[in-house]
Amino acid sequence: MEERIVVAKFGGGSHVDKEAIASSSKIKKAAEIILADPSRRYIVLSAPGSLSEEDFKITDMLYICHSRYANKENYHEFFDKIQNRYTEIVNGLGINFDLESEFHALRRCLILGKIDATVSRGEYIMAKIFAEYLGWPFVDATELIYFNNDFTLNKEKTFAAVKDKVGKLDHAVIPGFYGVMPTGSIKTFSRGGSDVTGAIVARALNVSLYEKWTETAKIYSADPSIVENPERVRYITYNEMRELSYMGGVNMLHEDVILLLQDVGIPINVRNMNNLESNGTLITSDIPENSRKVAACIGGVRKFKCVKVTKFGLNKLVGIGAKMFNVFSRYNIPFEHCMVGIDNIAAVLKSPIFDLRRNEILRELEAAIHPNAVTVEKDLSLIAIIGEGMGTVKGIFAKAFDALANAEIKVRMLDQGSDNLTLVIGVYDEDYETAIRALYNGLILH
Repeated sequence: MEERIVVAKFGGGSHVDKEAIASSSKIKKAAEIILADPSRRYIVLSAPGSLSEEDFKITDMLYICHSRYANKENYHEFFDKIQNRYTEIVNGLGINFDLESEFHALRRCLILGKIDATVSRGEYIMAKIFAEYLGWPFVDATELIYFNNDFTLNKEKTFAAVKDKVGKLDHAVIPGFYGVMPTGSIKTFSRGGSDVTGAIVARALNVSLYEKWTETAKIYSADPSIVENPERVRYITYNEMRELSYMGGVNMLHEDVILLLQDVGIPINVRNMNNLESNGTLITSDIPENSRKVAACIGGVRKFKCVKVTKFGLNKLVGIGAKMFNVFSRYNIPFEHCMVGIDNIAAVLKSPIFDLRRNEILRELEAAIHPNAVTVEKDLSLIAIIGEGMGTVKGIFAKAFDALANAEIKVRMLDQGSDNLTLVIGVYDEDYETAIRALYNGLILH
């Protein structure tokens, strides 16, 4: 029988999980979870979170220190807060750890203006402390995670390094969030990137399971700030989770985590440190038939704009779409959805670049296409009904539109994904929350 090996990631990855491994008591709790299951052999850590709503995460304070030092402002208040937090953690754990040399190195990164090296120290110091507490080997991410010159991950070199340096160890503690450039300088992932480090380790070692542990981890079928007591999702497919994460239903997993693990079939288990009795949410390719729902969840994103180009007889013209999207491409503006009619083509966008360069972009569209009109509709929200094979089920669209009609919601756009995974409905921002509740009651509960 193949040995069961688990990579467990603790802390971070969610804006709601501010308290993740923020204190010595929570670090002790994480250690208890790890030691309770011998298969949890490789641990990836985020930097400590905040202790309260008024407090800052360590990573946020490191960014503040860098900004203040760069602008010749007083950074000592936040630097001292960071040092005090780690001192409290070390003292609470009762371990002998040389924080002085770590903060000497941190201050040097700050003075040299190395922003990625500076902010990476949150994970680095935390992982070293945790390794000391567990008595496990510490492996620095600079020995494992390699970037190319274009800042993309060098997967071949990275996977080989993880196999060589981690795979030969019975246990290891690894800091998340950063790696190394070909020049030897430290490079961080985007925020939430500690999850990516964990997924890289899991993928390279081809483990049985990737666990993500946080203080508040729950994946719901709808946003609990909008829908009262929504159903918790026990099982969800990789594809559904990617759509839900993107569509604002949950800010729990970095998209690259799913991309790294989906094609090799490593399940992802999102768990709550404060509810060990719950198995959390399992993200995998196949879910139990008795747990499968036509509409698994509902997510949404607000504040889109719809740019509509009108030109009579557009359906008979060749290349209009290419001209339109070439303009967006020159400004590095992606589009979310595209709708085409006999006389118009419309693109749904969400980009600060468009907001800044709007007049220039509209002039270029007019010059390229010579339309009858170019209009911009703002304050558009997109709501996604998500479920594997949903597009093949009779009556699902009728239920959705009945629910919206009964709530007197005006539908501004409709887009069914070609993979039968999502139905995206556009509504005005002012109707967004009412529409979410109506669709949840009409599709998830019934």
